[in-house]
Amino acid sequence: MSDRRRLLLIAVIAFLAAIAGAFLGRVFIAGPAPVENELHALLHHELDLDSAQQTRMDEIERRFAVRKQALELELRADNARLADAIQAEHGYGPAVGAAVDRSHQAMGQLQKETLEHIFAMRAVLTPDQAAKFDAAVVKALTAKEP
Repeated sequence: MSDRRRLLLIAVIAFLAAIAGAFLGRVFIAGPAPVENELHALLHHELDLDSAQQTRMDEIERRFAVRKQALELELRADNARLADAIQAEHGYGPAVGAAVDRSHQAMGQLQKETLEHIFAMRAVLTPDQAAKFDAAVVKALTAKEP
């Protein structure tokens, strides 16, 4: 095997290992998103929702859970397509670029629908509750990573 081929093979293996490491870290090590943690704790422990609010929140949560699961499955499928493209092209070619773009679209859609979900929950709150909720959202979105 020539030195150039050996170097290319090492580069491809290192690239694939980096992608696998990032994916495994995201799946097994990374905790839930800070926004979800902050808002969940606030909604269920600090805002003293009345029974009508709680019923509406439960319905909002149920609908979002279904949609979130569908979008996460789409992201997993996008990751599989990206892996296939990397395996086929062994570099950043048109198929890899298209797979990345598709993945970014799904990520963007998940972010948009998460925000719609947050605003739907906010609409259930009283003005005082909404002020606390807004503060928690801002805090979660601006918190520095550990």
